Amino acid sequence: MNIDMIRAAADRLKGHARRTPLLSSPFLDEIAGRRMLIKPECLQHTGSFKFRGGWSAVSAMDDATRKRGVIAYSSGNHAQGVALAATKHGAPSVIIMPNDAPQLKIDNTRALGAEVVFYDRPGGESREAIGDALQADRGLTMIKPYDNPYVIAGQGTTGLEIAEQAREMDVETGDVLICCGGGGLTSGIALALEADAPGLRARPVEPEGFDDVARSLISGDIETNNAQTGSLCDAIITPAPGELTFPIMSRLCGPGLVVSEDEALHAVALAFKRLKIVLEPGGAVSLAAALFHPDKIEGDAVIAVCTGGNVDSDVFALALDKHS
Repeated sequence: MNIDMIRAAADRLKGHARRTPLLSSPFLDEIAGRRMLIKPECLQHTGSFKFRGGWSAVSAMDDATRKRGVIAYSSGNHAQGVALAATKHGAPSVIIMPNDAPQLKIDNTRALGAEVVFYDRPGGESREAIGDALQADRGLTMIKPYDNPYVIAGQGTTGLEIAEQAREMDVETGDVLICCGGGGLTSGIALALEADAPGLRARPVEPEGFDDVARSLISGDIETNNAQTGSLCDAIITPAPGELTFPIMSRLCGPGLVVSEDEALHAVALAFKRLKIVLEPGGAVSLAAALFHPDKIEGDAVIAVCTGGNVDSDVFALALDKHS
């Protein structure tokens, strides 16, 4: 992985991905105790940053490979990003989703043109085994959700935008907080900031009980989560950091941050009230860290990358009811 791959992905994404803004609110600044900027990737196509990586990977394939089709596994956001990218390229897609994924994400993935195959996540069924079998049987190309160089490159275009927008707003130093699962977005942004905004530091944020990246950064080795399900922050629940992403995060990222599920819900409510944007809990943990753990953040300014807004209505209502 290198910055040239991210710049190449940015060229392929021109005219296809949205350049999401940096938002601000004096009310959130007051809570955070510093200047706060929010990158709302919930406004990206399919409702999350995952479209960037999906388009980057599909667009990088040769025509013959793309025509055979692609396969991916995801709880929903990567699923939708790959499905839309494949459909827009005229390629078939198969997405392996857990049977306990949010219904909105399942419905959207199908509506975007993908064939959905379920696996029993609570029962411990292996999505990788199902994916390997389908890939071999149909000649499909696997697009992993984070351990894929083209996916990382696509996600890294978010960091190129942050670097440019921060300069425009006279923000030269500070922490960039990123909702983190396997680390594709975090490592991509870290590489982009290293090249274009070295005064900004990427930091992963995870929910309690699923803080494998934070623990891995402390130990220096890849740590795993004991549980694979059981959090409202489903979008960023992964078994462990990626083999490609962890070395990048280990070299470039600051310490990981961990927030509670209730803090994530509170951030969802505040984002709606103060910014008029809709976030899912997993896409709001960065905002939660900035608002509720200011003592663990360095710099006069903080940037929170809010990664997705594909939230079921009952979860969104819960957030608003608890923190209205």
